[in-house]
Amino acid sequence: MSTLTPVSPTPVSRSGPSFASIYGETLLKILVPILVVCTLLVIWQVGVWVSGVPQYILPGPIAIAGALIKDWGTLSPALWVTTKITLMSLGLALLGGVGIAVALVQSKWIEIAFYPITVILQVTPIVAIAPLILIYSPSTQVALLICAFLVAFFPILSNMVQGLKSVDHNLLNLFDLYGASRWQTLLYLKLPASLPYFMTGLRIGGGLALIAAVVAEFAAGSAGAGSGLAFRLLEAQFRLNIPRLFAALFLLSCLGVVIFAITSFISWLALHRWHESSLKREN
Repeated sequence: MSTLTPVSPTPVSRSGPSFASIYGETLLKILVPILVVCTLLVIWQVGVWVSGVPQYILPGPIAIAGALIKDWGTLSPALWVTTKITLMSLGLALLGGVGIAVALVQSKWIEIAFYPITVILQVTPIVAIAPLILIYSPSTQVALLICAFLVAFFPILSNMVQGLKSVDHNLLNLFDLYGASRWQTLLYLKLPASLPYFMTGLRIGGGLALIAAVVAEFAAGSAGAGSGLAFRLLEAQFRLNIPRLFAALFLLSCLGVVIFAITSFISWLALHRWHESSLKREN
């Protein structure tokens, strides 16, 4: 007669997930783009050395970094002017876009009356109306602010209107069933439901505000101590100081990346707990 040998249970490891399993993917998402950019910069610099291209035609990254350090006293005030105009216009566009979108959605007749006007202003190129804005504005800085505001305003307005109109009709009927007022429906249903659309408009508007600030300064031809990076670009072009031109362009690109990163982070904070676009999937 065979005897059964008791089998001791296998101990179960209670250690949590490793650091690599948690943060490995995040680190790769950061390191891979950095490595690609560094590789492209090395190829660029080596190509300039090998071909012997003069700096006034195509400077290398080392020459651009030198110009950035050398001309920082000139470029940093211009960077602050461009940043200030961009952020102020974006803030005004947020307030105006959300406010007008709410007014358009709350009243059918207001939407019928004013929405065609907003469409006409949206499709009109800002470069075409920039001279008129310069004529009627009290100062060049105000004109630049108005131009940047107009470009950033319409993406926020259109996305907000679309979001307020995309509320689930079953939920609207439920609010009507419980006797919610129009403003209660707006506050507790329509505005939260339109948040993803608002965040999309915020990301688009942030980049367009920077583009419009630069384009408006090109059109205005503003110069002097209160000028932004667009004037420094033109100045470097006229003087054939191409390393400084690339340095100013690098600062503009960095400013755009920072604005996009901040707006994307704000969007993630607002949506990552409940919206499908920000939820992390296991598979």
